[in-house]
Amino acid sequence: MSLGLKGVDLLEVDEFEVPRRFGLICTMGYAGGGSISDSMNRIENHAAIEAAFRKNIPLAAKAGVPNVITFSGNRRGLSDEEGARNTILGLNRVKQIAEDYGVTICLELLNSKVNHPDYMADHTSWGARVMHEVNSPRVKLLYDIYHMQIMEGDLIDTIRANIGVLGHFHTGGVPGRHEIGPTQEIQYGAVMQAIADAGYTGYVAHEFLPTGDSIASLKQAVAICDV
Repeated sequence: MSLGLKGVDLLEVDEFEVPRRFGLICTMGYAGGGSISDSMNRIENHAAIEAAFRKNIPLAAKAGVPNVITFSGNRRGLSDEEGARNTILGLNRVKQIAEDYGVTICLELLNSKVNHPDYMADHTSWGARVMHEVNSPRVKLLYDIYHMQIMEGDLIDTIRANIGVLGHFHTGGVPGRHEIGPTQEIQYGAVMQAIADAGYTGYVAHEFLPTGDSIASLKQAVAICDV
């Protein structure tokens, strides 16, 4: 059955080539960019992340993977200012690798209220500040709509104001990260229209936990987001 999908998100390096068997691509991959709790906001992590990106970003480029993921890491007592400075240093250290291979490093925005307590990149303003300082066409934010609805709402105006630093989107229903249909609080049709109207040409990946039939839920999500 064809659902109109273009790819699959968040595959490991050894899985990058698998979607091609089905006429798809890996739209975002893991490439050693740290973990949700332990990543770019700690200087001691930068050398390992750089080594992993030097090895794996060329493999992503070869497999046609346009994006790889990274994270801020948890605060663990760090101020947002110090964490931002460290994250800027880390991303500046690896941005040339991404630029050389035409792969975009995306730092994910996550909520610290429900799912990821103490996560630092939990507001768009913090992430956008980091992106503007790094100032690379190959370093962007992964704007997870589910997480940002929980943290700050105001989705459409925030997306419009920051579209230049947004490189990828994830969906998910609020509350519960379930289907994105009429039973939850985000009007995804309006959000997707705003993203399209802002000139975005990248990918939107569905990242939710179906409560019913998975294929039916995914088919519904594709229809809602096809603007």
